[in-house]
Amino acid sequence: MSRSLIARLSIIPNSSFRLLSLRIRCGGSSRSQSYVSSGIPVSMSPTFPVAASGFRCHCTEREVLGRSASPKKKRVVSGVQPTGSIHLGNYLGAIKNWVLLQDNYETLFFIADLHAITLPYDAPQLSETTRNTAAIYLACGVDTSKASVFVQSHVHAHVELMWLLSSDTPTGWLNRMIQFKEKSVKAGNENVGAALLTYPVLMAADILLYQSDFVPVGDDQMQHLELTRELAEKINNLYGGRKWKKLGGKGGTLFKVPEALIQPTGARVMSLTDGLSKMSKSDPSDMSRINILDPKDVISNKIKRCKTDSPPGLEFDNPERPECNNLLSIYQLVTGKTKEDVALECQSMNWGTFKTILTDALVNHLHPIQIRYKEILSDAAYLNQILSEGAARAAELAEPTLNNIYEAKGFLRK
Repeated sequence: MSRSLIARLSIIPNSSFRLLSLRIRCGGSSRSQSYVSSGIPVSMSPTFPVAASGFRCHCTEREVLGRSASPKKKRVVSGVQPTGSIHLGNYLGAIKNWVLLQDNYETLFFIADLHAITLPYDAPQLSETTRNTAAIYLACGVDTSKASVFVQSHVHAHVELMWLLSSDTPTGWLNRMIQFKEKSVKAGNENVGAALLTYPVLMAADILLYQSDFVPVGDDQMQHLELTRELAEKINNLYGGRKWKKLGGKGGTLFKVPEALIQPTGARVMSLTDGLSKMSKSDPSDMSRINILDPKDVISNKIKRCKTDSPPGLEFDNPERPECNNLLSIYQLVTGKTKEDVALECQSMNWGTFKTILTDALVNHLHPIQIRYKEILSDAAYLNQILSEGAARAAELAEPTLNNIYEAKGFLRK
């Protein structure tokens, strides 16, 4: 189906996130959507003030007035898998940004342990890595007085909603997922478990369960958010409104259709051994990534040996120099400097000089996190309490959504 796209862009200056909204025209009708896709032309309309702190919206006056009507904070939901060690890409692309979001949004951050079993994994290590990941969240600055931190499997509604959504998710939608195609080829198509195909439905449940307003996403997750939005609209059309009311419900929409928050810089940190590949836990070489808990000597060795190039000087955004762009971006993010300042500082540097200052910047940035991480892990009771309270809060928020979808789909409730 052909679709003409007219993009609207909203910006949250304090956290460097972009909110991408699109109006999609299908046939003779149009409807508002918030897809995220690279290469879409952006059309800016007049700016109107909104209530949320630091939020500037480029959209219609009616939309702004609608968003400003409620003093409640908008809700953001996000999670990271507890597979292996959290690396710099997870931190700079997700967790570090959560710290910025928690002041202006109602935030829920979970350890995605259910997603960690889509591929073969080490069962005896899952519990330990789940606790370690939670400790890293807290050590990186997630404040539980502002955000709920919990383990995904501790809130049973995630799995229940996934099953309820699965019955209305076409397999064609799942087969088109790029990550499924890539990972199934790597694992061998005949050996791939069904969870690798269906985990986008679980991801949709993770988001829709909490009536999320925004979802922080990287480039590689855009397609999954599109599926989530399409699924939310399909369920609303199939079971919401008058149909739901006839079954004794309140009517209206069952799910809020979430929008995307994208951080332009650092949303996708690349491998140290290949500037065209994402930094990933699944890469068999540990030299491809900086892990948050790597000691100073390991960080130094990885930076010394990371892939570079031969042209003189250092520069951003040269497509012929992906490794150079990646390392400069990492340096910018861990130092908090502007892109312009980094470009000016490093334009005449050689790789030997730059690798030394990059190593120092990484060590200085990660060392306080590592100290705090050890303190948190040493107090098991404290961490257990945090996760228990976070799960209780999440379950409380999830229950109305789950009850509504059961009711709207005609289930006999006890």
